[in-house]
Amino acid sequence: MTATTEAAGPSHLGRCRALLPPFVAWLVTNLLTWPVAAASVAGDGSAVRYWSTDSRRRWDSEHYLSIARAGYEMFRCRERYPDFPDVVCGNVAWFPGYPMAIRALSATGLGYESAAVVISESSLFGMFAVLWWLLGARLTRATALTLAIACVFPGGIYFHAVFPIATGTLALLVCVVGVGRGSWVIAAAGGFVATSCHLVGAAAVGMLLLSAFFAWRGDTWPVRFAKAGSSAALAACGVLWAKWLMWQATGHWNAYEIIQASSYGQGGLRRPFAEMAKAYAFPFKDWYTPEGRLPWLVEHALTAHRTQLWLNVLFILLVVATAAVLLVRDHRLDVEEWAALILTVTIFLLPFFAGAEMSWYRNHAQMFVGLVLVRRMSRWVQVPLLLLCSVQYVLLASMFFAGVLV
Repeated sequence: MTATTEAAGPSHLGRCRALLPPFVAWLVTNLLTWPVAAASVAGDGSAVRYWSTDSRRRWDSEHYLSIARAGYEMFRCRERYPDFPDVVCGNVAWFPGYPMAIRALSATGLGYESAAVVISESSLFGMFAVLWWLLGARLTRATALTLAIACVFPGGIYFHAVFPIATGTLALLVCVVGVGRGSWVIAAAGGFVATSCHLVGAAAVGMLLLSAFFAWRGDTWPVRFAKAGSSAALAACGVLWAKWLMWQATGHWNAYEIIQASSYGQGGLRRPFAEMAKAYAFPFKDWYTPEGRLPWLVEHALTAHRTQLWLNVLFILLVVATAAVLLVRDHRLDVEEWAALILTVTIFLLPFFAGAEMSWYRNHAQMFVGLVLVRRMSRWVQVPLLLLCSVQYVLLASMFFAGVLV
């Protein structure tokens, strides 16, 4: 064996070992979700539903798949559905990053639905891998507990679904890595993908603008502002790409705003606490309860969105409190911790300022980036948080697989 081979062998083995904890986490979250799916769907064959593409699809999934198949469209609903309210219909309320990835993968011959699930699951594995790198890729009690919480993160059922949540969250984590490594190119690339996948990705633009004050520390202030501004501008181009595609298909630069205002009554800023109250009180169990005898788990999970909101509030308070303690005790936060803190707070607030009473719980799943700070919490906080997240994950996943959530 040559010296080159000897050197390459341990290096390759080391990379494989580094990927083992993220792979175990990805495997565990799937194995935990499988029995929840089985317990949430009545009838024969329910145990295998988790592995079907149909079980991963919910309302908005059809819009993402339609964009992947045929691009954007917008029309008056009554042009096609005479009995429908006279509002705007179409798929221009959804961003193109995830559908375009589906289209690209389907070029290999894979079906659109299968491609969508592969992208979601691959993104989820990527999330665990990048998070593990941000945790230092070293197995300790703190990092193991953080990775365990990641497996059952609140709202994490949407990481497995035909939605862009996992892809967008992976992009946000890459953005954090870019800022931490001092690479404005990586930060901008992560931000671009995040903004092209979901409106929540706009949090990356704000974080990158603020990065001049906590990152790029080896540069002069003019260079720091230049890197922060250029990376934020390139990240914002994800939104411009989305609007350009919509304009090409519909002839309207403001197609997104038109459908949001016409069909969903959204536009402008909302009163966040009023929106939070509306989200808490939304009657999912009255609107979308499946017919027939409900499985025990579903019957006891029909209002799990309410406990989800309480848990999300607890999570954001713990993240902010942890950052405050570190600032008081150590007089500093790491660059990645500053980035994660800003993203987590922004992601929590954004749905309530924008108005998202029926979808905030999946938007909040992208607070996954806050796990960068969870590793700095005491085990007396981590362990109860893990238990609470585990119970809530089961409840919300049950709502999802029963078809109660949208």
